[in-house]
Amino acid sequence: MEGNDDFAIARREVLLRRIGHELLLQSGDSSSRVLPVKQIAEDEYQIWFENELTFQPDSLVNTTRRLLVKDPLTRDYVVNVLNCGNASVAYGYAISGSKKDDIVACIGRVQPPACYMISIKFKPTETYTANDGYLLGSLPFLAFVGFIFFRSAKRQSVLPKGQRTKIFTFGSVLFDAQERQLTINKETFDLTRTETRLLLIFALSPNETIARSRLQKEIWEDEGVIVGRSLDMFISKLRKKLELDPNVNLVVVRGKGYKLEISA
Repeated sequence: MEGNDDFAIARREVLLRRIGHELLLQSGDSSSRVLPVKQIAEDEYQIWFENELTFQPDSLVNTTRRLLVKDPLTRDYVVNVLNCGNASVAYGYAISGSKKDDIVACIGRVQPPACYMISIKFKPTETYTANDGYLLGSLPFLAFVGFIFFRSAKRQSVLPKGQRTKIFTFGSVLFDAQERQLTINKETFDLTRTETRLLLIFALSPNETIARSRLQKEIWEDEGVIVGRSLDMFISKLRKKLELDPNVNLVVVRGKGYKLEISA
């Protein structure tokens, strides 16, 4: 579906199951099941297995690297192999978008057969900023710091102070931009800074189409952030929260952008 990251997230879960499948094959098990992948937090998943298994750390590292490079939402992640009984860490490693920052140890040491569960925690997409080296890696450090300071100062002037204290109501939705909270049918959600700023743009122009390019520029570009699929991800998050009120919907206007549609 255009305009959200639901497909990409579903594809990630399939990739995680593939990791479990290949791990079982490497253990010599071609018949037992990889149990349903569990999402225990917004960016954390667990892979469970029907039977005990053994694994080689280097094979596990190579398998996750090879498969997760296909995930457009993934750059940095931490993998921990946990013992089922007490959740103690049998083995763990961290993979970064910059290979020199990888933390991998104990390669070549085969682990004994046991009941294991694989936990994979991904770095949230919204934390990928210019200081990761993608945008300004070739500039001197002082120039980079000056750039970030200038962009941050510019962002503060985009929204007048009065707007940051407004409370908006549409349908049964109460949006407090100052407190970064969204209340719908007596259920309250805490919003991230990015979610708040994005929803504020829509709240100031209800039932009007907002160009995708404008959203990208106002939310990310002036801060030097690498956008990628970030906009789609945050639109999807807001849409899921707003679903509690059937009269309020964040819709895709094909070829143009998005609209906060209020029908009542």
